[in-house]
Amino acid sequence: MRLGIIGLPQSGKATVFEALTRSVAADGNRQESRIGTITVPDQRVDTLSAMYQPRKTIFTRVEYFLPGKGDHGAAAKKDQSIWTQVRDCDALIHAVRNFSGYGFDDPTPAADVAAIDQELIISDLVVVEKRLERLALDARRGKKPNPEEIALLDRCKAHLENETPLRHFPDIAAAKLLRGFAFLSAKPMLMLFNNEDEDDRLPEDASLPDGEACMVIRAKLEQELAQMSDDEAQDFLSEFNITASATDRVIMRSYDLMGLISFFTVGEDEVRAWTIGRDTDAVDAAEVIHSDIKKGFIRAEVLAYDDLIAAGTYAEARKKGTVRLEGKTYRVCDGDIINFRFNV
Repeated sequence: MRLGIIGLPQSGKATVFEALTRSVAADGNRQESRIGTITVPDQRVDTLSAMYQPRKTIFTRVEYFLPGKGDHGAAAKKDQSIWTQVRDCDALIHAVRNFSGYGFDDPTPAADVAAIDQELIISDLVVVEKRLERLALDARRGKKPNPEEIALLDRCKAHLENETPLRHFPDIAAAKLLRGFAFLSAKPMLMLFNNEDEDDRLPEDASLPDGEACMVIRAKLEQELAQMSDDEAQDFLSEFNITASATDRVIMRSYDLMGLISFFTVGEDEVRAWTIGRDTDAVDAAEVIHSDIKKGFIRAEVLAYDDLIAAGTYAEARKKGTVRLEGKTYRVCDGDIINFRFNV
């Protein structure tokens, strides 16, 4: 999973990135693109690893991407390269300034949210219009266009001209015919309000958009905490009423926003977590491990994590009848432990 961090100048994007990735760059490198890869914490993987004592334990990982030099805002509308950098991200994290300070105007989170959405919409509208122009040209040359694609693009154009992000229309955002365009306003977005150290509340602004995924981060504080040892940080966590790190909270919210779950494979060689979309069929989950497993899929031997813990061992779970065989169309559940039977 790759998450791109965006926001207006002085919103604290770099500080958010450093709080989430527990890394700090030299001042001279803060204008360069940065990537941070973080292990997704999962106590279930720790428990399974202790149970099986495998040679390798592999957690899923999240990649945070901070685009390089280039400003959002008026300058970015002339230079779309900043948006090109995040088109391949699976979702976006919008850092929104909600702090004051010397040299800063009062925060205007609702206006900042609207400003970034406007840029995403304009960028997508350019792509849609160019594609429709190309399809019209192809039609004049005798090449028959796909009517379904045209209908979808016309809908996109109407919504974008109405200044509405495409993520508000799930059927459009998920349409396979449109995936190649990587529309920015269709990507899942987490609005991360960057607050002052003492403020853990969402902005009290009635004009903030309804239905958006929002949460608070005190990025400067959590950036400092991320550089401390666990023992050093513990007192500060209690003092500022922080129950989980920014990294853990954002990952959990991102998984929920994108509809992701984890299943596990276990054994003496390896205990591993795999990330898939909610409602994924067993045969498609098999492909995440290897395409050959999907091709030769026979059955999925499934045991729920909670049933394994209740039974104590896999063998005991089998005796209790909680290990079951499922076919290709079985919808994988979060926490399933799966052994795929296949023949190639």
